[in-house]
Amino acid sequence: MPTSCRKRGEIMYQVLYRKYRPQTFSDVVGQHAVVETLQNELKKGRIHHAYLFTGSRGTGKTTCAKILSKAVNCLHPVDGCDPCCQCESCKGIDSGEIFDVVEMDAASNRGIDDIRAIIDEVSFTPAKVKFRVYIIDEVHMLTTDAWNALLKTLEEPPKHVIFILATTEVHKIPATILSRCQRFDFHHIKPADIAERLKHISKEEGVTLTDEAATLISVIADGALRDAISLLDRCIGISSEVDAEIVRSAAGLASKKYLFEICNCVINKNPAAALEMIDGLYKESKNMTRLCDELVSHFRSLLLIKTVKNPKDMLVLSEKEFEAAYAQADYLSLADIIFDIDVLARAYERMGKALSERVELEMAVVKLCAPELDRTDESLFSRVTALEKAVKMLSAGNVPQKAAVTLQEEPEAVKPALKEEPQKAPAKEVPAEAEEPLKEAEPVREEVTPEPEKPDPVVSVPPTAPAVSSGKPDMDALYANAKPFPEWKEVIKSLREYAKPIAEAFSDSTAYISGDFLLIASDREFAFSLLKVQSQRENVKRAVREITGRTYRLGPYRKPKQEEKKDDVLDTFINKLRDMGVSVTEE
Repeated sequence: MPTSCRKRGEIMYQVLYRKYRPQTFSDVVGQHAVVETLQNELKKGRIHHAYLFTGSRGTGKTTCAKILSKAVNCLHPVDGCDPCCQCESCKGIDSGEIFDVVEMDAASNRGIDDIRAIIDEVSFTPAKVKFRVYIIDEVHMLTTDAWNALLKTLEEPPKHVIFILATTEVHKIPATILSRCQRFDFHHIKPADIAERLKHISKEEGVTLTDEAATLISVIADGALRDAISLLDRCIGISSEVDAEIVRSAAGLASKKYLFEICNCVINKNPAAALEMIDGLYKESKNMTRLCDELVSHFRSLLLIKTVKNPKDMLVLSEKEFEAAYAQADYLSLADIIFDIDVLARAYERMGKALSERVELEMAVVKLCAPELDRTDESLFSRVTALEKAVKMLSAGNVPQKAAVTLQEEPEAVKPALKEEPQKAPAKEVPAEAEEPLKEAEPVREEVTPEPEKPDPVVSVPPTAPAVSSGKPDMDALYANAKPFPEWKEVIKSLREYAKPIAEAFSDSTAYISGDFLLIASDREFAFSLLKVQSQRENVKRAVREITGRTYRLGPYRKPKQEEKKDDVLDTFINKLRDMGVSVTEE
């Protein structure tokens, strides 16, 4: 029996975040500034008596505190700063056999008696190492009396004592304590750094981890490497081949496909379909709070796409996910997105106090589909914006259409897929123009009322311009009859809401109207190269239609040839003579 127990102890599983906890500064991930400063100070022998490590959970505070405690006591430091992990001091600290390095949890040892025990010990010199080190984790939990008792010792400790305080809530630390510590701020670890560390651990464990799964884990961890490794540990328990679906299953996340479909329901004002999706996810045991958080993140992605010049640098999305998100953002105004995020954020805040998290999420989604049910300023602004656009589209005589952006779980890019919905379900009237076939990255737009195919628009020019020949207009005649388009600046302003790149490209341009043509004058060749992209061309046409109620064909503006022709030298000379009063007779 004892032998059996001993064997069980020998094969006891060690969780990954403990197994792969960094043992030297060079192993620490994502805290370059902190590590470099500590290494330089150790090399120069500038060891402080009190350190304060602050930052969110899982960013390496306690890990760095343990490495520092070994580095100051190491008998053979590597490069003068890293612990060797082989000497008697390093091994003793790691195993806990050296009692001169004390790790205390202030959450459970927060009273004045616990601090007095430390004060009584600091006067004794360490038994086996050079420095006696006290690592106090969650130090903000100490009581006021405990802080007062520690203050004097922290201000003037013996030369052989080092205090390392760690906290996630530095604002709760008294100012008198802060002024006596050297502070190090631990930042959120970048998703790319977390993903690389996860791939290294997976390789060491003999586990297959896809790039998409590593990226997804790093996003879910939100900058906390320990959380990421713990989630990877759960995924490995499910399968030795970890992909995105395994990660979603382990974390209780909704697939991106459902997020896009719920967003489609919000765009099309279809609360019934949205509630059915939430019901299906609930039956699959999806966490409603997490789903709400994922929806907030999804609408945040749309917000960044609408406002940031290079949103890809701030989003962790695959190529097909980014294309689908870009297409959805085209259907929503900034007012809509801000309202959606506000409603979901308020629902998320109430979920911890509500009797049913599911009901809170369902109410929030219904409000997203019917903004009139919400009485906040964001709701009113969203409804006014939508009303203004609808009036402009109706004045243009355009048929409203619906959005159906679908994220396919196939290796190809986002594929359009028609969806038939019952007529009784009211759909959101989304302005759109389908003059040309859309690319795969564009959302599929279903017409509410089928219409017969219309022939390509015929160019009509003023009577003074020659007739169109072979379907190609006489551009010289169009240029000659062009008139300034004063609403162009308003068009650029409207474009900034949903097509910022092309709006910036044409920001300093002017425009002219000639018959059915809108001619744009700009010195930027890059702007016209953007205009060759179908989706961007459609965006410009849409903005012009919203302002004028008419649909124009687009083209570049060039000065008429007669304007570019230089004046005749003889005519110039004769005119000067006449100005001087000389009589000139032409024959």
